[in-house]
Amino acid sequence: MTEADEDRADALFHALADRTRRDIMRRVLAGEHSVSGLAAHYDMSFAAVQKHVAVLERAGLITKRRNGREQLASGDVTAVRAVSDMLTDLEQVWRGRIARIDDLIAAPTQED
Repeated sequence: MTEADEDRADALFHALADRTRRDIMRRVLAGEHSVSGLAAHYDMSFAAVQKHVAVLERAGLITKRRNGREQLASGDVTAVRAVSDMLTDLEQVWRGRIARIDDLIAAPTQED
């Protein structure tokens, strides 16, 4: 991975590390929501929800657009797939390591 790819991965995983942001992602992937509509679902201030949305937007996981006075947020499926691809790559690395350990355990020793 390049440095830019690593920075992108850091931003994506940082954004998804928070429970509220993951919940916001589930909502905006299901359909476009106004930021004020999202805020109604959480026991926190509107400003706090705006900050969560901003983190997700900076990470590229959501996009916002204006519709009159409202800001509408939508999930970016392509960005979510990028996270999934990164996790799949990590899973393959670990599966390879486990397979090598299994091979070492199963290999006959010189004492056998």
